[in-house]
Amino acid sequence: MSSSQNKYQQYSVGDFDNYDCLKLSKRFYLVLIFVLRGYLVWLMSVTNMRDRVSIISWVYPETSLFYLSLISGTVGLFVLLIISLRRPEAPRWIQVSWQHSRKLLIAALLFDLLTHCIGYFYWQLISIEWLSMQVILSITLIYLCYHSKRLTINLSEFPQKIPEK
Repeated sequence: MSSSQNKYQQYSVGDFDNYDCLKLSKRFYLVLIFVLRGYLVWLMSVTNMRDRVSIISWVYPETSLFYLSLISGTVGLFVLLIISLRRPEAPRWIQVSWQHSRKLLIAALLFDLLTHCIGYFYWQLISIEWLSMQVILSITLIYLCYHSKRLTINLSEFPQKIPEK
């Protein structure tokens, strides 16, 4: 059996989308949600009609950390844009960007970790426990990015137009 057929052996018909590509890995979405958490917190605070700042201040005690999280989240927004435009006949830049999505997310994770390290060592804004949790989460998510066979398959595929039968 060839290696290209072997990589799909553990997946069922329900694991594929309309373009015969493997559906995106849940790990990919998990990393994306973590990278976009600043925007998710911001959306939750905007929808809270009583107190729009309390949710942000609870998750990000220092506003500079919140803004830095938004900056690292812009990479996640770009990856989200790539996912939404990932379809047959997409522009070439989408196809090229899709192949580098893992690297983009890892760069965002590392930038986010760097901002938390600066927040601890330079500004003394967060506790060592919070920083330790950030380090563990970031390393775990980077590990998941590199050791997910499904994500590797996802990044190697790009939807192609299927001829009608």
